[in-house]
Amino acid sequence: MNDQTTVLGAGHERHDVPARRVDLPRPLLIGHYRFPYGDATSNRLLQLARSAAPRGAYTLVVNDWPCDGSTPPQRDEVEGIELITLRTRGGNRIARMTARLARPVRVLRAMRRRGVVRGDVSVVLLPMAMMTVGTWAVLRLALRCPVVVDASERHDRRQFRRGWLAPYFVRHRWSTFLATRLLHRATAVSTTLGAYLERRGLDVLVVPPQVDCDEFAESRSPSLTDGLRLLYAGTPGRKDMLDVILRGISRLTPQEQARVRLTIAGVTRDDAAALSDLDVSVLDSVSAQVTFLGRVPRDTVLTLLSESHFSLLVRPTGGYAAHGFPSKVPESLSAGCPVLLNYTSDLAAYVKDGVEALVLDGNGPDDVRCGIERALRLRDEEWAAMSRAARGRARESFDHRAWRARVTAFLDPRGAAT
Repeated sequence: MNDQTTVLGAGHERHDVPARRVDLPRPLLIGHYRFPYGDATSNRLLQLARSAAPRGAYTLVVNDWPCDGSTPPQRDEVEGIELITLRTRGGNRIARMTARLARPVRVLRAMRRRGVVRGDVSVVLLPMAMMTVGTWAVLRLALRCPVVVDASERHDRRQFRRGWLAPYFVRHRWSTFLATRLLHRATAVSTTLGAYLERRGLDVLVVPPQVDCDEFAESRSPSLTDGLRLLYAGTPGRKDMLDVILRGISRLTPQEQARVRLTIAGVTRDDAAALSDLDVSVLDSVSAQVTFLGRVPRDTVLTLLSESHFSLLVRPTGGYAAHGFPSKVPESLSAGCPVLLNYTSDLAAYVKDGVEALVLDGNGPDDVRCGIERALRLRDEEWAAMSRAARGRARESFDHRAWRARVTAFLDPRGAAT
């Protein structure tokens, strides 16, 4: 374990990690993810932490590792971040609930044991999902610094089978309500979500999903004469229209389908049939090569991106999709893998048809078919130009280094009232 990580378990802390010297107050970010290399929410926290502190300073991140049976990595080397990882025993539901309710107190205790005291923290950046009255009150009273919330999604009740009766949806809307009543500042993942918060009186900085472009190797995709390699990576649920993608492929001619290879990483065939909109009968009718990999490590996803010609993303145009921003897009562009997608959220401001992406006219099966037909007609030199443009766009618009000045200025406590 390196000097940036502390693991707390069963109420005891390791003391073999020296505290970093703090010359100036710095931001504190709090999470409850598989940090630093987990899902999209974990990556959101990671890249915000990287861009939150002025150059040469260390952002403090306290992450409460989820009780899902997974274990934190033994070495968490994250440049520019001082990381404290909390661990609690899984226990029964009451024990887990107690740990969640006591999270702000546990965070403060861990900071005190590390040697971080009041005055060492300039601002707290809190994910919207963790916004509660108790968390806000404890942090404000103990640290006496502004609290800023990060909004990365706004769910629609139609996403949930039980609608307003879904507990997760109720908590999500309650957290948003509290943030608009108790706070003055927020970061938001899209302009639509940012405008929603601004109408409720918050000052908002829109920060799209960020990446570390240095993580991504140059593309190693083979020639298009050997076939078109398409990739879907993620967990589709109801937000990604996997069924539409397969229906679009099924409408290609047999000769065109023979040139298409689709890899689906993140779900198994059975999970896709049970948890997404996928109709298995459509899948059975497709003659193109379709491979399900199930859940794979992040390194595998990066390799798949570097070996694919296009990543696929087809989404509804309203509700959740309009308020969010698909993190798949910056990651794909960073790997030099152009995207075959329909416009949602702020995507039109970042990717142009024929430059970094092939943009679909809509989100129907025939739109997907037409997009794949365009991809099949590309020459290698045309695709190579798109790959270079994709990497350039990622570094210019999504790399965390490009956002440091704006994020640090926004989080400056001299501009925050609470």
